Amino acid sequence: MTLDARKRSEVVVALEGEVFDMLVIGGGITEAGIALDGAHRGMRVALVEMQDYAAGTSSRSTKLIHGGLRYLKQLEFKLVREVGRERAILHRNAGHVVLPAQMLLPIIRGGTFGRFGLKWGLWLYDRLAKVKREERRVMLSREQAAKEEPWLRVGPLLGAGLYSEYRTDDARLTIEVLKTAAERGACLLNYAKVEDFLVEEGGRLKGVVVKDLVSNKTIQIHAKQIVNAAGPWVDGLRKIDQSLEGKRLHHTKGVHIVVDAKVLPVRHAVYFDVGDGRMVFAIPREDWTYIGTTDTNYQGDLSNPRVTAADVDYLLGAANRMFSKAQLTRNDVESSWAGIRPLIHEDGKSPSQLSRKDELFFSKSGLITIAGGKLTGYRKMAEKVVDVVADRLQAADPLQMPLPPCGTAKLALTGYRYFAPSVEDGQIYYLALKYAIAAKESRWLHNMFGSNTETALKMARGRTQLDILRGAMRYAIQEEGVVRLGDFFVRRSGMLYFGRNWIEACLPTAREVMAEAFGEDYDPDPGMEFANAYLQAVDFE
Repeated sequence: MTLDARKRSEVVVALEGEVFDMLVIGGGITEAGIALDGAHRGMRVALVEMQDYAAGTSSRSTKLIHGGLRYLKQLEFKLVREVGRERAILHRNAGHVVLPAQMLLPIIRGGTFGRFGLKWGLWLYDRLAKVKREERRVMLSREQAAKEEPWLRVGPLLGAGLYSEYRTDDARLTIEVLKTAAERGACLLNYAKVEDFLVEEGGRLKGVVVKDLVSNKTIQIHAKQIVNAAGPWVDGLRKIDQSLEGKRLHHTKGVHIVVDAKVLPVRHAVYFDVGDGRMVFAIPREDWTYIGTTDTNYQGDLSNPRVTAADVDYLLGAANRMFSKAQLTRNDVESSWAGIRPLIHEDGKSPSQLSRKDELFFSKSGLITIAGGKLTGYRKMAEKVVDVVADRLQAADPLQMPLPPCGTAKLALTGYRYFAPSVEDGQIYYLALKYAIAAKESRWLHNMFGSNTETALKMARGRTQLDILRGAMRYAIQEEGVVRLGDFFVRRSGMLYFGRNWIEACLPTAREVMAEAFGEDYDPDPGMEFANAYLQAVDFE
């Protein structure tokens, strides 16, 4: 099915026109994984998202594919083993957006990890996660650690551990999974809000009432099984379903800030003690370094969590204490974002102590809800849900052929159809020469679209930087469901976070492309949503 935003009306007609095997509510990474797994097994799948795809937690994480070393301290060995092994699978299937990143963890006098504890923890981590021999941990002396990261404050430094993780663009990974699901027939629609459930006699769910927030049209979608995987919003849907009982969500807020790499140059992703029992990352990304995250209880607007001055000061203070030459102030903050973690509530535990494990909830109406979990574990979470759906479909119709088991572990995503990293690099330089553009611009496109980069370049119809922007936007509209400015600048390109200083110059061209696709009267930023996000990225409460 198409993700062409110009053909939304066709998708709406398709959603109304049949009974789906599975309807997924939500458009984040877990929901995308569920849709792909179901479609890959042969189910007829629909998915609706009330905002843009990945607009919630799935574009606001620390952007790491990692096993969670700190969960070893909470004795969550199964969680570490599962998500640790998933890292290699995700890198193999989406190597253009899941990139190797060495992590350096300083051993600080009086810190979270001592030298023996860290050495043992990393040894166990390597084995639980089945880390390749050449990527296993290396313990560094104080002098070696200072050489690896010259800005580290030497006074309290006792040494460090150097180990391997992966960095990602969480929103781009979500989009790649959704595009692959669409290739396999999944019917997907963003800006489509579930307002109610359709209930048959006996109280079983048979579908949903959805409002298309672009056309303001209300439709009904029928499905044999309905999955509530809406992240921070799952309890709201459980309330509509009258099944909000027992365990509930506990929302916590995580904030990240972005600074120019010149004011905080780090060679590795550094995972360091803050001094209050928490740990924070400083992660290099092209010309920037981003720092995060906070972990505080949250009860505000789930769609628009704000970064506060206190959040920023906390992260700046943490970085300034760890890096001796850093003198960061609020004026150094280039951009920021706040995300909501939908965790399972546990009485008496602080935000940082809450488990990141996922859980399934089943209601009398047949609604399947999945909550909690981590970005790294999305594929296994999806497998767990789709296994339940497959069993239910089989039980309802024993004569149908059983569906195959999950096969996504060996399924390359649409933007990663290469065989080796060396081929990727060659393709980047080949396209730069073929289309007479700078290698940096070719790599910028490749970091978004991977093996679909040439398609975007053909749509550029020119060689200037603004022409390349046009090509990227045309591709994102026609292949990735972009209907608003924020969809492109925040989630498809990440420019709001990494390159905010370029956006003002790009906006006139972006509006031209939107008018070209949707008509001169089309409003690409209703309610000034993107304009407000652009200001809020550096305007703290």
